[in-house]
Amino acid sequence: MTALDQSRVVGGSDAWSRWSLVIASVLGLAGFAWPLVAAALPTDAQAAVPVVALAVVPAVVIALALGLDRQMHSATTVALLGVLAAVGAAVRIAGTGVGGVEAVFVVLILAGRAYGARFGFLLGMLTIALSSVLWGGIGPWTPFQVFACGWVAAGAGLLPRIRSRRWELVMLAGYGIVASYAFGLLMNFWFWPFAVGAGTGISYLPGGPLGENLASFGLYSLVTSTLTWDTVRAITTTIGILLVGPAALAALRRAKVGRARVTPRSSGRPGGGTRRRRSTAPGAAAAPPTAQRPSARA
Repeated sequence: MTALDQSRVVGGSDAWSRWSLVIASVLGLAGFAWPLVAAALPTDAQAAVPVVALAVVPAVVIALALGLDRQMHSATTVALLGVLAAVGAAVRIAGTGVGGVEAVFVVLILAGRAYGARFGFLLGMLTIALSSVLWGGIGPWTPFQVFACGWVAAGAGLLPRIRSRRWELVMLAGYGIVASYAFGLLMNFWFWPFAVGAGTGISYLPGGPLGENLASFGLYSLVTSTLTWDTVRAITTTIGILLVGPAALAALRRAKVGRARVTPRSSGRPGGGTRRRRSTAPGAAAAPPTAQRPSARA
């Protein structure tokens, strides 16, 4: 197989993998937003949540399997992914999200920015999975957290490139604020239908109009997490990015990751010439001697 054929195969595999990750993310998002399209009483919704969480698990497994394909086969990439996942898990366990403090967002956003959306998506998913196993915090919320944190890290890798380091940090800090609030809204979806009883202004209305349920959900999120937990998360994430961002980004970018390039070996001499050998056949003409370079000495 020629180098051109190899590049075509790898390019087709990468495109298929990217689209598959998008499809897995869409399935994960559907797991979040099911209360807006399904009619279920609060008691039924509470009973359905474990089922929905189990339905999201295959999408998580598929996303991880597709992400860890040939593009991630480099020893450096795998090592960095494992080290950063361990660091993120340790940071998350140490912080435990008390009062909305999520220092792990700093690790995910900076790594996603340094190594790209795909690396960040995998890092976010592995960080939550590893920390949940070590911490014993596995529950119906885990698959939702896996996808949400994967999206947070991937979003940093999709931000536009900025040459100015100062403005890049400002952009990442702004993204950290948006991601903190978006994470809170997403995580509220999975338990909102059964969080409060029926008949209130923030209750889930089974089979109700989409606009009415969205208004109720927005008000519920505002009074329960947006003004408290999510705001604290946004503040701590912003401070962390501004404080450790310059040094962390520089260190991460020094350890480059990427797909190893396969270049065909050439037996030709430098400059495109061919090597001439003296023939050993009887009567063969001797190869002309190679002209010697003139001496640099006078």
